[in-house]
Amino acid sequence: MASSAYICIDQYISGEIRMTTDERQREKPPLGALLALAMTGFICIVTETLPAGLLPEIGSGLGVSASFAGQMVTVYALGSLLAAIPLTIATQSWRRRTVLLLTIVGFLIFNSVTALSSSYWLTLIARFFAGVSAGLAWSLIAGYARRMVVPQLQGRALAVAMVGTPIALSLGVPLGTWLGGLMGWRMAFGLMSGMTLLLIIWVLIKVPDYPGQSASQRMALRQVFFTPGVRSVLGVVFTWMLAHNILYTYVAPFVSEAGLASDVDLVLLTFGVAALAGIWVTGRLVDRHLRKTVLASLASFAAVSVFLGLFSGSALAIYVGVFIWGLTFGGAATLLQTALADSAGEGADVALSMNVVVWNSAIAGGGLLGGVLLGQWGVSSFTWVLFALLVLSLVIALRARAHGFARGDRLME
Repeated sequence: MASSAYICIDQYISGEIRMTTDERQREKPPLGALLALAMTGFICIVTETLPAGLLPEIGSGLGVSASFAGQMVTVYALGSLLAAIPLTIATQSWRRRTVLLLTIVGFLIFNSVTALSSSYWLTLIARFFAGVSAGLAWSLIAGYARRMVVPQLQGRALAVAMVGTPIALSLGVPLGTWLGGLMGWRMAFGLMSGMTLLLIIWVLIKVPDYPGQSASQRMALRQVFFTPGVRSVLGVVFTWMLAHNILYTYVAPFVSEAGLASDVDLVLLTFGVAALAGIWVTGRLVDRHLRKTVLASLASFAAVSVFLGLFSGSALAIYVGVFIWGLTFGGAATLLQTALADSAGEGADVALSMNVVVWNSAIAGGGLLGGVLLGQWGVSSFTWVLFALLVLSLVIALRARAHGFARGDRLME
């Protein structure tokens, strides 16, 4: 009897020590693990956008026109849209690292097929399933990063995990396009597969594993959608990203008005550098001033849209405006996903899968609406439509003061 009591006490003390050690570890952001998530995001973005800079070469290699080659981007986005929610729900109970590795292995397989395929239709199928992998990855990354740290550091951890996106947009895509032109588009996709293989090893060594959700923890899709604050955040996601993608998709014709047609790469580099600065600033502010940072970002982007509309013929004004635009955009993913996960609670993973769908819908909508505006009224119409969308986004965020973008320190809620 005494020995049984001793064993129980020993197990209790050991459990307390393990719990304390785990808490201490979570008080220090695991940089290696978070950067592995950032690398996953980097691969998602570069895999999605790489064909855009290599359309003539890809079309020639597959025996199709550049416009047909461009559908490689379309089917990738379609895969993400269709798969994000059902796959996230289907894998809720799975261990988190298993799901993460599944998405990364998907990139390895389907980028390799793309690199080796001589069939246009097989390439499209591979691109669709690469998009499926991306949809699941984006649904997973934010929640995974938040679980690695204590609540006081969740926003900062997410900022680190999201740093792959601006790096991919500012450096990864131009570098991939350059390498593709130098060594061939197949080699560019082959290099992506090589990076993915290294990432698998990185994840196995550095990224901690966590259990999935039990049946009692899981929330239905409808229940998550109607959780207070979730719809408000998704509304801001759509309007903010729609405004962003109208301008980002058609940035080349827009800056041409200021004589910068041959300097689009420098304009995008300016945007990318500013976005990196923006994600650093957001990492410092998100845990204490989430609402204020969202409102300031939206108001600044709205003001910049007016500034660019008034001075669209000035090269200096373009660079200044693009820098501020990049600064406001850099932390957007961190801010919005933090607000969404906070609002959804136990339904965070499902809510974040909704975010993938809404975000990609805004990307597609930006391309479509921007094309209509360009054809009907020219680039001068962009900034005023942006302003209207951003004012609407600002109104939604302002009204979501109780849930979604709540007042005060998010850690005190």
